[in-house]
Amino acid sequence: MRVGTFVLAAQFPGQGQGETLHRAVRSAEVAEEAGLDSVWLAEHHFVPYGVCPSAVTLAALLLGRTRRIRVGTAVSVLPTAHPVALAEQTALLHLTSGGRFTLGVGRGGPWVDLEVFGTGLAAYESGFPESLDLLLRWLREPRVSADGPRHRFREVAVVPRPQELIDGDAVPETIVACTSPGSVKLAAERCLPMLLGMHCGDEEKADMVALWRREALAAGHTPDAVAHAAAGHVSAGVAQLADRTADAVETLVKAMPGWLKQGLDAHVTVDGRRRAMRDPVAYTELLCGLHPVGSPRVAADRLAATSERTGITRFALLVEGSGDVAATEENVRRLGAELVPRLD
Repeated sequence: MRVGTFVLAAQFPGQGQGETLHRAVRSAEVAEEAGLDSVWLAEHHFVPYGVCPSAVTLAALLLGRTRRIRVGTAVSVLPTAHPVALAEQTALLHLTSGGRFTLGVGRGGPWVDLEVFGTGLAAYESGFPESLDLLLRWLREPRVSADGPRHRFREVAVVPRPQELIDGDAVPETIVACTSPGSVKLAAERCLPMLLGMHCGDEEKADMVALWRREALAAGHTPDAVAHAAAGHVSAGVAQLADRTADAVETLVKAMPGWLKQGLDAHVTVDGRRRAMRDPVAYTELLCGLHPVGSPRVAADRLAATSERTGITRFALLVEGSGDVAATEENVRRLGAELVPRLD
C-alpha cells in the first residue's frame, strides 16, 4: 500500500497566503523525510479554498527540493490550460526528475476561471476529451498535429520527448480525476488510472472501480493492460492522527469548517448558475467518518478497509486539516512512523 499526502494549500481564516504556501511546501518536504510515497498538489484560482494556482509550478519546486518522493498534480485543470503547454511542462518535469512526476488532470468546474483564461464554458462542458487526447498524443508521439474543433495546428516536433528518459518509466504517468460515470468511461476507454475524490465513500469508489474495469475491457484493452492501469488508481481522503480518536476528530471539526465556508463560498460560476454548497460542519464530520481520522490503529484499520473494499492501494491524504504548520508537520511524521508500518 502506498500512502501519500494531498496538498490543497488551504487558506484558513486569519492566515496570510504566504503562510499557507509555506505550510504546503513544508508538509511536502516532511513527507519525504517521513518515508511517504508521494505528494499530490491541487490547483485553484481566485479562492482561498486553495491558494496554489499552478500545480505544475509547485511540483517543479518540490521535485527540486526532494530526491525520492513522487510528486503529482491532483489535479491540473485541463479546460483552463492548453494541452500542448501542459504536456511540454509534464515532459520537462518527467525528464529532469528522473521520472518522479505524475500528471493528474481533471475538468474542474464551471467557474469564472474559464472567462478569465479565455477558454470559455465549452472547454468545460464538451472540450475535455479532445484536450486530453491531444495531451496524450504529445506525451507518446515524436510529432503531433491537430485538426479538432478546439485545437488546430500543423505538425510540429515534440521537444523534449519524454521517451528519452533512460532510467525509469518511458512515458509520464497520467491519471484522470473522475466524479461521474461519464468521466469514469472516458478514463477507462484510454486505460488511464482514476483519482477518486475525498467526498466519496468506499461503496461509491468500489462501484466506480468496477465500472472502469468493465469499460476498459469493453474498449478492447487487454486484461494485463487493464490490471496494470488499475494498480494506479488513487483514492483521495483526509488523515489526522492523535493518541485518541476523539482528539483527532475534534482537531478537524474545530478548524476545517471555517476554511471550507470561506473557501467554497468564494467560488463564482462563469454563467451565473446556482451552486448547492455543502454544510461545512456536516461535511467535516462526514470526512472524519470516511477516512483515517483517529488513533494510529483506527486510522490504519480504516485505510486497510478502504483498500480491501475498493481494490485501491494508492492514497492521497489531506494532512493540513488543522491549519497549523507545526501540527501539520507532526501529523505527516506520525503517518510515516505510526500508520504506514501498520499497513504492511
